[in-house]
Amino acid sequence: MTKPKIEKPDSEWRRQLTPEQFAVCRDKGTERAFTGQYNDCHETGMYRCVCCGAGLFKSDTKFNSGSGWPSFYQPAAADAVKTHEDRNYSMVRTEVMCAACDAHLGHVFPDGPNPTGLRYCINSVALDLKPKDRK
Repeated sequence: MTKPKIEKPDSEWRRQLTPEQFAVCRDKGTERAFTGQYNDCHETGMYRCVCCGAGLFKSDTKFNSGSGWPSFYQPAAADAVKTHEDRNYSMVRTEVMCAACDAHLGHVFPDGPNPTGLRYCINSVALDLKPKDRK
């Protein structure tokens, strides 16, 4: 069964998100390297979409890529994110978006660690870490 797509007008997204979150997630911007709150974060939990709350990446797939953005080697589920060819800025890259609401998250590159060999390079501002319960 396919999950319903979350769609809102820009005016509603602007009310919900900070200006930086809107610029990255809805206008496909990028935060400056090494400035995001999750770049050097080592907490355990689920990284969720800041726009819709969908689970995107588990902390145990996060690694230090040295790129300045949080990096993961795989999404939390096969259908958590979707990709699209990005030909902006005279480059060909693969854009990563939230499958539930189409929020721009970042890009994926083929230079990550095993087991996937992928590096999902994601803007911190597009994420909301829900820490794992400490029991």
